[in-house]
Amino acid sequence: MSIATTISNTFNNSVVAGLWHREPICTRSTPFVVDSKFARLENAQLEVKQLNLSIHGNPILKNVNVRIPQNKITCIIGPSGCGKSTLLRTFDRLIDTTEGVEISGRVDLDGKDIVKASGPELTELRRQVGLVPQRPCPLPMSIYDNIAYGCRIHGIHKKAKLNLIVEHYLRAVNLWEEVKGRLHSPATKLSGGQQQRLCLARSLAVEPSILLADESTSALDPISSKKVEDLFVELKQSYSIVMVTHTLRQALRIADYVVFMYLGEVIEAGDADQVFHHPQKELTRRYLKGAFS
Repeated sequence: MSIATTISNTFNNSVVAGLWHREPICTRSTPFVVDSKFARLENAQLEVKQLNLSIHGNPILKNVNVRIPQNKITCIIGPSGCGKSTLLRTFDRLIDTTEGVEISGRVDLDGKDIVKASGPELTELRRQVGLVPQRPCPLPMSIYDNIAYGCRIHGIHKKAKLNLIVEHYLRAVNLWEEVKGRLHSPATKLSGGQQQRLCLARSLAVEPSILLADESTSALDPISSKKVEDLFVELKQSYSIVMVTHTLRQALRIADYVVFMYLGEVIEAGDADQVFHHPQKELTRRYLKGAFS
């Protein structure tokens, strides 16, 4: 059972004097539930259908069709400027912040079209899609408040519940032991790798169904990058993870499924072993051999 949905032998003793209260012991057979309002989508399917996107009339995505497999790490690869990050930004509608965007087609999450969603439906769909950005971006507040922030927005304010949530998700990203004595210190004081794991914990705290990672290790040192990669491999037990990466070595290490893009089009998509070792398209073969980047 995934670390993202269960917790082992935690909350049984007070951890920081005056902060935690005693809670019953949780075991791996006991699921951790944040709140009933945070219902995760079971077997959520993310599928892109006939997606076209232009910015100020310039085509960026061209007739993109791709289905993201469940509980796997999907790596989107391709040369710079091919539309990888733009595609990722359509999954949680962050593309809306870009001026001059025109978009057609569908991005379906659990049968609901993210492209056309608005109001409360869009808010809920966005909650279901967590994002780990390229560079760590902790909020200008404490470590504790970074994790609790999204929960408070969605109406969870009881201190006891927030305490449990903060500890659970800091443990989920293997950060608890490093920060448990300074939860109320500024998150910006953490190292870059710690900040990125904090951002991951913050995304997980509102129980998304899909995790997006936009080159989320590119700004980290090799040791911190390995820790984040290892977390993604573990978290895929409960989440479908979509990662944009410029590093083929990284995709080779952790990808289960690969989408190769070039000039806004999906050239080839399939299981990692098939794409990397038996590519069907000549353009894919050339890219993998380093003919262009």
